[in-house]
Amino acid sequence: MRKKFLALITAGTMIAVCLSGCNLTNSIIQETQQEIEEAKENAEQEGEALQEDLDKAVDDLLNSFPSIDEDGAIVEEETDQMKADEVAALIDAIYVQERTDDTDAQCEAAKKAWDALTDEQKELVEGEEADPDYFGRDTGDASLDDPKNQDEIGENEILVVSFGTSFNDSRAKDIKGIEDALAEAYPDWSVRRAFTAQIIINHVQARDGEKIDNVDQALERAVANGVKNLVVQPTHLMHGAEYDELIEALEAYEDKFESVKVAEPLLGEVGSDATVINADKKAVAEAVANAAAKEAGFDSVKDMQEAGIALVLMGHGTSHAAKVSYSQMQTQMNELGFENVFIGTVEGEPEETACENIIDAVNEAGYKTVILRPLMVVAGDHANNDMAGEDEDSWLSMFNASGNFDEVKTQISGLGRIEEIQKLYVEHTKEALK
Repeated sequence: MRKKFLALITAGTMIAVCLSGCNLTNSIIQETQQEIEEAKENAEQEGEALQEDLDKAVDDLLNSFPSIDEDGAIVEEETDQMKADEVAALIDAIYVQERTDDTDAQCEAAKKAWDALTDEQKELVEGEEADPDYFGRDTGDASLDDPKNQDEIGENEILVVSFGTSFNDSRAKDIKGIEDALAEAYPDWSVRRAFTAQIIINHVQARDGEKIDNVDQALERAVANGVKNLVVQPTHLMHGAEYDELIEALEAYEDKFESVKVAEPLLGEVGSDATVINADKKAVAEAVANAAAKEAGFDSVKDMQEAGIALVLMGHGTSHAAKVSYSQMQTQMNELGFENVFIGTVEGEPEETACENIIDAVNEAGYKTVILRPLMVVAGDHANNDMAGEDEDSWLSMFNASGNFDEVKTQISGLGRIEEIQKLYVEHTKEALK
């Protein structure tokens, strides 16, 4: 009896292994299952021990058979990785800088597919741009933000244009902070929002259900609402590539309004070389340095300096001609006597702002304690990952790995939440309104 049973199991296993290459039909499976059931019935007479072994072997065998559809074709079952890969593909499809007629449906499909995964499957999501953090990372409460995409605008609109961020807390504190300050300063004007990064717009929409206009959508909304006077206030740091793209986009709408005016970005005019500074750069330098000192528990930047603490401000960096703005900000810090403040950039452009060069400069100046803080309007992905992340190429990791410093701290705070910075944007809008 035992030999007959083992022979059946062996035969069944061979069938399962060879299944992909054999023309197995439903009748063969049924015959095999019937023989197995007969072996089970006979085996009951040989005792409980044999029965337990038999049950386990039979279950393993039956589980090895694939599903067969009504036409006798093998139905391949999805594995955890296959399901995760499907979600990764959906995320990659909306990780694009162009909005299409399918974008809304794609965002909804990606979120629905993500929600259907188990926790274990979510950890397997990995694509060209996709990872578990796309939907899984907690970046704060999206309900605290306001997309400012309402209609009923009226004749006068201030359109606040930002690159954008998918970090909910930073969006509410930094971008919304600026928008709210403008709304309070100009109650007779309707303040609306536009982001230039469609990738970020899609991310926020898919994950949180919050719909933010891109520049074209916001301008079309203004036209549809009968806006006559449009003031565009960029929250960009400088006259860089994104600012140029904004101006180009506005050119297509110049004849749609009675007047279109564009306010200055945060740092004002660029200037010809690293020595050129202005009132805007001075105001920003003082505001961010004093905010950093206060957050660190000091009354002033000079107190930080006396305590042997260096403040490293990390900007984005750019290959655009406006990159000289970062060198000008370093000049401005020096002019203010903030000798413990160093300006760096993620992109390392200008060259002297690369992380390795900043580490050397801080070390040569003799500082043993360092505070890293973004020189960016929004404390988003760059601040949380490139600056303060756990990867070995983050600034926090690189400063620590240098072995030159006793302590390296981070401040995850964007410029947009600083009251003095908000007032500077209000002044820039005021100048445009003149």
